Amino acid sequence: MFDSGSTTFMILCTSLVMLMTPGLAFFYGGLACKRNILGIMVQTFVSLGVTTIMWVTIGYSLCFSGGEGGIIGNLDWVFLKGIAFDQAFDNGKYPVYIFVAYQMMFAIITPALITGAFINRVTFKAYLIFLVVWQLFVYYPFVHMVWGGGILAEWGVLDFAGGIVVHTTAGFAALASVIYVGKRRNTNSPPNSIPLVAIGTGLLWFGWYGFNAGSQLDVDAISTLAFLNTDVAASFAAITWLIIEWIKEGQPKFVGLLTGAVAGLATITPAAGFVPLWAAMLIGIAAGSVCFLAVQMKNKLGWDDALDVWGVHGVGGALGTILLGVFAFSHINGQSGLLEGNVSFFLKEVTAVAIGAAYAFIFTYLMLVLINLISPVKTTEEEEEIGIDQALHGEKAYDEGSL
Repeated sequence: MFDSGSTTFMILCTSLVMLMTPGLAFFYGGLACKRNILGIMVQTFVSLGVTTIMWVTIGYSLCFSGGEGGIIGNLDWVFLKGIAFDQAFDNGKYPVYIFVAYQMMFAIITPALITGAFINRVTFKAYLIFLVVWQLFVYYPFVHMVWGGGILAEWGVLDFAGGIVVHTTAGFAALASVIYVGKRRNTNSPPNSIPLVAIGTGLLWFGWYGFNAGSQLDVDAISTLAFLNTDVAASFAAITWLIIEWIKEGQPKFVGLLTGAVAGLATITPAAGFVPLWAAMLIGIAAGSVCFLAVQMKNKLGWDDALDVWGVHGVGGALGTILLGVFAFSHINGQSGLLEGNVSFFLKEVTAVAIGAAYAFIFTYLMLVLINLISPVKTTEEEEEIGIDQALHGEKAYDEGSL
């Protein structure tokens, strides 16, 4: 009944995207100081559990059922009722359950991206509330509007794998979080393990092939183009960041190389299946340059985005969406961009990313204010000084003296 090759491909891509969440935990955990390794990692890993529960109960339904041309779906598929395990997806090549699982992995990692911004400044209880509410009121509506047949999809907005839905919303939510919780009391927090950052980057890069190639939801020329565009953009961005930082600092920095790669991955995400290979090269160079400058600007403005979530994911996702509006070519995936004279599509992409950034920022800030009425959002001075590993979780990542 089903195509075994397509089914296997989607299972593999789903598994790759799942691997990105542990990869993100290693990436953030390595960048954290020794007192806050487990705290940032548990905030990432807990999304695997909480978001899965939310997704199979109400999330998938709110994102992908009903509400054509609207902002949010309905509850027709709550608890996945009415969806048989052997029901075919729209293209008839594999069961719809694998699409449910694939999209669930996107939902898991998106709020986890935000955690790197407010490392050691947010209590675990407040974060759990944040995790639930942010998905309900930010992530689910944008999934529906862009990928679930909602208002932005009907308007003609495209986002191949999450430039708006994932990276812009998460990045600007991170910025709002940073502004709300304020600066760390002690900003002298060097990475505890750069090798751990490298492992995390490798897992993210590897998983991103499933993130982007799988978003074609089929095995064809576009999925292979998206795969290659992903690697090329990441590589060009990594080297661009390395060179810029080398010139500026006088030394080539390994963390800079790794951060540049992630910036390139985030930036190519919305455009991976719509642009030619040469455009992916330019997008990678733009990602390495613009995201580096965004981080520098953040530092000058005094925003304590500890792990540069806004500069890498927020700016990268927005930049990639805008460049999709420039470099899309109709002979690739049916959509023309600014270079083919389609000004309308370009303006739609710019407008959509502005809406996503503004809404995510404003809602997140207000949400944190309201959460604070229920449970304290900010850690105390003592908790921050001790570190959230010991203060909030009663655990240590390493035995004393090992690092």
